[in-house]
Amino acid sequence: MRVVSANVNGIRAAVRRGGMGWLAAQRPDVLCLQEVRATDDQLREALELGGFGGWHVAHTEAQAKGRAGVAVVSRMAPTRVQVGVGHAEFDGAGRWVEVDLATPVGPVTVASTYVHTGQAGTPRQELKLRFLDAIGARLRDWTASGALAVVTGDLNVAHREDDLRNWKGNVGKSGFLPQERARFDSWFAAGAWVDVHRAAHGPGPGPYTWWSWRGQAFDNDSGWRIDYQLASRPLADRAVTATVGRAAAYDQRWSDHAAVTVDYDLG
Repeated sequence: MRVVSANVNGIRAAVRRGGMGWLAAQRPDVLCLQEVRATDDQLREALELGGFGGWHVAHTEAQAKGRAGVAVVSRMAPTRVQVGVGHAEFDGAGRWVEVDLATPVGPVTVASTYVHTGQAGTPRQELKLRFLDAIGARLRDWTASGALAVVTGDLNVAHREDDLRNWKGNVGKSGFLPQERARFDSWFAAGAWVDVHRAAHGPGPGPYTWWSWRGQAFDNDSGWRIDYQLASRPLADRAVTATVGRAAAYDQRWSDHAAVTVDYDLG
């Protein structure tokens, strides 16, 4: 099962820039999208134009129009869909959707999430930390049940120094705060959850998944690795390859993020 996760930076913009064609060319079985920023109808139209017509779509919009929005798009019909991370505070936020998919080794749960950007020392940061805690609670539920599960998406946290080029300049800033990184530490500490791309790639620096549109950040590869596939140990053990779809040149970018692709052997 090939899972491709991408922050599309607006699904309609991604269509105009050729991003949906690029995603279709990767031949995913499951496509996880973040920052969709569209209605259900607009998303389905974009998917049709991009070569995903007839696929099954689980999508949640944000109540604030033009913001957030996440989706899981799959070749096979989900057997269960859940919108929201399970905490009432984030209902309507358009930041979490999960589906169960039937596979030869049993049900696999795939979640797409878009974590808040935050801002150090503000209520926005506290909101972000509470959302990360809600994700942690969901991970513990899956660990307890022995689930085959993967959380994909833009988590807006660089876990370690290898995950952003200018880490010294970002100490104390949202995305690289000790409190945020400690959440990741706790998720991985017991080995029940795995940062699949880091495990497959080995030590960094990078490869990064986000670069500012401004200046020479992309050309100098001054980026952040903030897009992930976090898999439960039973599923992570089935990961075969993990890659980042960095554009070959600045003028070939269709988002400020790069897609993360993982192949899982479910045969």
